Amino acid sequence: MLNEKLKDFNIILASGSPRRQAFFKGLGLDFEIRLKPVKEEYPERLRHFEISNYLAQLKALPFENELNDHDILITSDTIVWHNEKALGKPRDEQEAFSVLKSLSNQTHEVITSVCFTNATYKKTLHSITKVTFKELADDEIWYYINTFKSFDKAGAYGIQEWIGEIGVTKIEGSFFNVVGLPVHLVYKTLNDIVDSK
Repeated sequence: MLNEKLKDFNIILASGSPRRQAFFKGLGLDFEIRLKPVKEEYPERLRHFEISNYLAQLKALPFENELNDHDILITSDTIVWHNEKALGKPRDEQEAFSVLKSLSNQTHEVITSVCFTNATYKKTLHSITKVTFKELADDEIWYYINTFKSFDKAGAYGIQEWIGEIGVTKIEGSFFNVVGLPVHLVYKTLNDIVDSK
C-alpha cells in the first residue's frame, strides 16, 4: 500500500540495527541500507529529546551531498532518559548491571528520534514511551546480561527479550518505539512526504 505510493522514491535506511531493518520490511517497503560511520557524540548542554534529535540529524550529515529529490534518507537514534541523564549502550557487563539496577523498580523514558532527509527536505520527529520495571533481583539481572548480551542496546536491555517479559509492569506509549523505531510516525511521515509532492 505505502510501497505503491513510494514507487517513485528511493528509500535509504542508514541503520545497521536488525530490529529497525525488520520494521521496514514489516511495512512492506522497498529500501536499501546504506551505512556511513559517525562518531555519536553530542554537546553536554543538550537534554532529553534534544539529544536523540541531534544524533539522528548527525547520522544524516555524511549523506547530504549525495541525495536527490527522489531519495528519502531515514536516520534514527534511541536513548533511555532516567534521573535527568541519557543512558547509552553499556561498555561491559558491570556497566550493564549498574544501568539495569538503576532502572529496577523505577519508571524511565525511551526516546527515539527519526530524521527524514533528501536534497531539499529535512524533518526530525521523536516519540517518547514511559516504561516501568518491577524490582529486579540481582540474579535476574545477571542472568539476562549473561544470556542475552545486551551491549548493543540503549539502557542495556531489549523490551522484546526475557527481561522485558518478566520485568516490565507498565508501558505508556508506543511499544515499538522502545524496540527501536516509532513505526507509526515513520508510516505517517512517509505518507505525508508523498502527499505533499
